[in-house]
Amino acid sequence: MKHINVINACTDLGVSVEGAALGPDKLTENLENENINKIIKIYADEDNKEKSKENLRKNLKKVNEFNEKLYNIVLETIEENKFPLTLGGDHSLVIASALASIRKNEKLGIIWIDAHGDFNTFKTTITGNIHGLPLAAITGYEKEELVYFHNSNHYSYKNTVIVGGRDIDPLEIENLKDAGVKVFTTEDIKRYGMKNIMEQAIEIASRDTNGIHISYDLDVIDPLIAPGVSVPAKDGINLEEAYEAVDCIIKYKNKVKSLDLVEYNPLRDIDNKTKIIAKTILKSFINNL
Repeated sequence: MKHINVINACTDLGVSVEGAALGPDKLTENLENENINKIIKIYADEDNKEKSKENLRKNLKKVNEFNEKLYNIVLETIEENKFPLTLGGDHSLVIASALASIRKNEKLGIIWIDAHGDFNTFKTTITGNIHGLPLAAITGYEKEELVYFHNSNHYSYKNTVIVGGRDIDPLEIENLKDAGVKVFTTEDIKRYGMKNIMEQAIEIASRDTNGIHISYDLDVIDPLIAPGVSVPAKDGINLEEAYEAVDCIIKYKNKVKSLDLVEYNPLRDIDNKTKIIAKTILKSFINNL
């Protein structure tokens, strides 16, 4: 069993919607487990958060400042031989968690479980919300303004896999095609089964690498089942499929070097539906990694 540092990355600077910054602390309420080494909490500066639709670099400075701090926390966790399990917060925080992991592990693949591609650049983004850019940043496709604190490897396109994509901007699709990133859609999951898709994703991400970083965005789940996310996308995966993905991650836990669970937004939740699901996933990781 791994000794885990749970890192509460409390930020929603990467998205115009409020609430994801509250998610990590909600998920770790009364969370006690012998596999947890410690729970570390880091809070973004949310004062005067930018929301203007005209600004396509919203909160860039503050996102970078937060991510630099988080990056160093994840580095320290790995140096202590503890497993970093980062809770979000919006998906922009993974620029820090994923890059810190590849710096220490040298060559990793990544599985991005998400309704969205998060592969926009500042030239292609429609909203200017930085949580739509992190996968492009950590693969080096859009890195100049978002990864100044990282002077090591980026994730190779050939070892990068999106699972559950269904709400991807047209120009973002072109970015993904240009990079050659493998995308398994929600339709693929419905057709071939989550177990089959995750097995393929793990094979791609682990090919000629030292392991895998997993980033699990709760908006991959259908919003009728899990409404508590900042940017819901209809026609998502069902609960059985959501848990099957977790089971596959646990099955290949020896390959998994770091992990995120992100985008729980308690302000958007209904009757704690999403909180219950997220805590079930979190506890499964903690008990079985």
